[in-house]
Amino acid sequence: MTDAHLIDGKAIAADVRATVARQVSALKDSHGLTPGLAVVLVGEDPASQIYVRNKGKQTIAAGMQSFEFKLPADTTQEDLLAQVAALNADPDVHGILVQMPLPGQLDENAVVNAIDPDKDVDGLHPVNAGRLSLGEEGLVACTPQGCMILLERAGAELEGANAVVIGRSKLVGKPMAQLLLGANATVTIAHSRTRDLADVCRGADVLVAAVGRPEMVRGDWIKPGATVIDVGMNRLEAPDGGKAKLVGDVAFDEAKAVARAITPVPGGVGPMTIACLLLNTVTAACRQAGIAVPSV
Repeated sequence: MTDAHLIDGKAIAADVRATVARQVSALKDSHGLTPGLAVVLVGEDPASQIYVRNKGKQTIAAGMQSFEFKLPADTTQEDLLAQVAALNADPDVHGILVQMPLPGQLDENAVVNAIDPDKDVDGLHPVNAGRLSLGEEGLVACTPQGCMILLERAGAELEGANAVVIGRSKLVGKPMAQLLLGANATVTIAHSRTRDLADVCRGADVLVAAVGRPEMVRGDWIKPGATVIDVGMNRLEAPDGGKAKLVGDVAFDEAKAVARAITPVPGGVGPMTIACLLLNTVTAACRQAGIAVPSV
């Protein structure tokens, strides 16, 4: 069997961002509407700073307004909630994202719950989680949404397929399972306490790994011809003190010899997250204005 087709997340994300830019241009021309995304960063976590900076650049590149609010690490819960309330009330802001993780003195759930569900472009508010569960329109978490686009572009047949999602987080695992159910797949959510996990995975036509354990999924866990989406992003330090290596939750070299299609790490799921954040911001702006998302 030849090596798996590599699902190029960078190229697909670039295509999504280009679509967003055309939608934004159409909204400006036809409705005088410029979608706006506000990102709140608390503290000085280096990884979060890089991520927020990239979000800002891509938001502006798509023609949208970018609002960044950087708060000190000792920000109180009251002050952060006041910032969220101000953004909820700002008509120029259509999407709000509070960058996680937050410093330990802050209650992440309370912050997420304070965001207007219609501006919750991260798709984490209980209202949006409920809408997804009920099959209603809402804002969907960006990473699972990106995974669905990758599956579509890879030509995965989801209707009637056996899909296994490893991981049950509210950020990826649970919404991913709901999206696959919505596409008429038969879905199993597996996790650290699943019995005979390798055997469960071997029955998957579509396997989504989002467990946060480097290279946990081995090649012999994968059904020949399966489509594999690796959400993991794990840093492995070099034993000789050299450059660290980024790996996914799937043992890539083993898996690509068995799977039909697979996402690499890096360059697979990662680029899709920000692209879908921009997509959600356009969707949110249109819903708040009571207009349809432009077909471009």
